Amino acid sequence: MKRVILTVASAATLWCPLTAAAQEVPDREQALQAMIRVNDRFMRNYSDPTAVIPYYSRGKVYESNLWTRAVYYEGLMALYAIYPENRYYDYAFRWAEYHKWGMRRDDTTTRNADNYCAAQTYIDLYRLTPRPEMLTKTVACMNMLVNTPQVDDWTWIDAIQMGMPVLVKLAAVRNDERYAEKAWRMYEWTRNTLAGGLYNERDGLWWRDGSFVPPYKEPNGANCYWSRGNGWVAAALVRVLEELPEDAPHRDVYLRDLRSMCAALVGCQRKDGFWNVSLHDESNFGGRETSGTALFVYAMAWGVNRGILDRDEYLPAIALAWNAMVKEAVHDDGFLGYVQGTGKEPKDGQTVNRSSVPDFEEN
Repeated sequence: MKRVILTVASAATLWCPLTAAAQEVPDREQALQAMIRVNDRFMRNYSDPTAVIPYYSRGKVYESNLWTRAVYYEGLMALYAIYPENRYYDYAFRWAEYHKWGMRRDDTTTRNADNYCAAQTYIDLYRLTPRPEMLTKTVACMNMLVNTPQVDDWTWIDAIQMGMPVLVKLAAVRNDERYAEKAWRMYEWTRNTLAGGLYNERDGLWWRDGSFVPPYKEPNGANCYWSRGNGWVAAALVRVLEELPEDAPHRDVYLRDLRSMCAALVGCQRKDGFWNVSLHDESNFGGRETSGTALFVYAMAWGVNRGILDRDEYLPAIALAWNAMVKEAVHDDGFLGYVQGTGKEPKDGQTVNRSSVPDFEEN
């Protein structure tokens, strides 16, 4: 559930200027109401933002500043930015205060991007009501990254979304390019060096981690490009480009990567508007999947609105996907269907259908 809330809510920042471009795209109010409905269900089901997160299939519970919940708050803050209901801010602030504005397990020495993903929201809240203590632990953790030589932390592409925007946001807030430069060096290592580089420039898509690069293949013989994993990278590029000045170092590479990814993704969109969990093999657990689809819509809509992507080329794909999600995936009560559970490849978290419940944040 939380994976889609990121982009259903984040898309709220995108649809207003887009709606006049094509009749197929819903107007602002329709889009906003769909996002509010989904978010309202989440906040009803998890009325206490400090409560632990159940993971029933493992018989465990996790702290609520785990990456799964941290990603939700990214979307909530995006929704708040265009529809500033006090209850959204209060919910996020209570969550951050409970965790003392800290990383998972209150560990400021963690190098695991999943554990410091929550800092993206801490920075967003700080920008609204700045108090030094809100960023003390974020600064400590990011300083540790900047002041140590390692760049090989992001060994799976999900980590690019969890970690890179924290560094780039902090660079903007503190007017200190060292954080953005560290983000680049870590991104570049994952992109170009890890297992020969997880980004395949020829295909414009990413392997999820080093275990999926060739000779690993999908059942049909194609490269394995996991939908949501590529969605994480696309979202990360958007969130980084949103922060960087036009003349920032490396911005041209981020921009080129986003354009190449979006071009590749349009080419493998399903006729019904969704994307499969396996982008190049519809036979490997094919069918509608909402989390990857939502992330791709987010990236493409942002690109069109900023003049980065051609409107005539991408608007049909955006409208088709958005309308498909609202019609097919969003239930009347805000439940989201067709969401793949946790995992790292197409076969994980199956079976996916309109009523299936992912293993995190059961409804």
